[in-house]
Amino acid sequence: MDEFGFELSLCATLEGNETPQIVSRQLGASTTGSRIVDVVTVTPGSAFGARTRISPATIPALAIDADVGVGRYRYWKAAFDCNADRARAVIDRAVEIGFFERERRGGRTYIRQTARYPDWIGTVRAIENKPDLGAPGALERQLQFDVSLGVCDEVVLATNSHVTGAHLNRIPEAVGVWEFDPDTTECDVIRSPTPLSDGPGVEPTDRKPSHTAIELVSDAQKQRLRRTIAERAYGNGWRVPFPACPHVENHTVGGVDGIPFCTNCEAIVRPATACESAGGYPHPIDLDERRNAHSPWIRRPPDARTEQGSLDAF
Repeated sequence: MDEFGFELSLCATLEGNETPQIVSRQLGASTTGSRIVDVVTVTPGSAFGARTRISPATIPALAIDADVGVGRYRYWKAAFDCNADRARAVIDRAVEIGFFERERRGGRTYIRQTARYPDWIGTVRAIENKPDLGAPGALERQLQFDVSLGVCDEVVLATNSHVTGAHLNRIPEAVGVWEFDPDTTECDVIRSPTPLSDGPGVEPTDRKPSHTAIELVSDAQKQRLRRTIAERAYGNGWRVPFPACPHVENHTVGGVDGIPFCTNCEAIVRPATACESAGGYPHPIDLDERRNAHSPWIRRPPDARTEQGSLDAF
């Protein structure tokens, strides 16, 4: 099985785990956008229910950080610390997904939040997939990046190889290691991850043969990025669209379905790599419905909007 099939099989297995968690894949996990994590899991915190009632979509970071609140409407320009075009785009998106309400007064636009943003995030885990440790590529550097930045609470390496002491010695001690068999979905924990500490992180920004440039990342920056990662995980999930190919079937791994498997290629496939055969998938799959059925994500949350208090009239 190639790395893509390994990744989707692991995501399905994690989503079907007894511990409820949000599972996503291919998310940016650095301040510069230079680091993409294969898989991210987020365990729900105590206020997770309040988050599910707001929107099934990712809430933009600028909308969360804006000085808006639920108590009263605010003039939109006074609520954002960014250029006007960007603020307008964020407002439009926040209104579209139900996080903001907007009204016009005397030719001016005013906004308010429909609900307070909750502290819903439990543990954020980054998982690097490397099915074959015989071809590690930049694995050691990638894992060291994740540990030194420390934006996720835990870092794990998932592999289909037999892990030896030599392998363990080549990766940071804080990194957990799983031997995962995508065919049987059995997962052996070879080493548990060490929780990464709060505080400033160190982010490599430029590597050269003679030196590596680094940048200090404050704890506040890390927490904001951590929240952004969790929000993107909540909005995106991990499934991919089914290719327009008559050989593709709805594949199930560990009791969780929504995975495109091409019987002609005999592999889990991306839309771009399915065989080029005439026709299309005969039975369209509602991927959001599959996610709603198998995960704690809520596709159609009840209306959580608060009503404007009558005191706002004064």
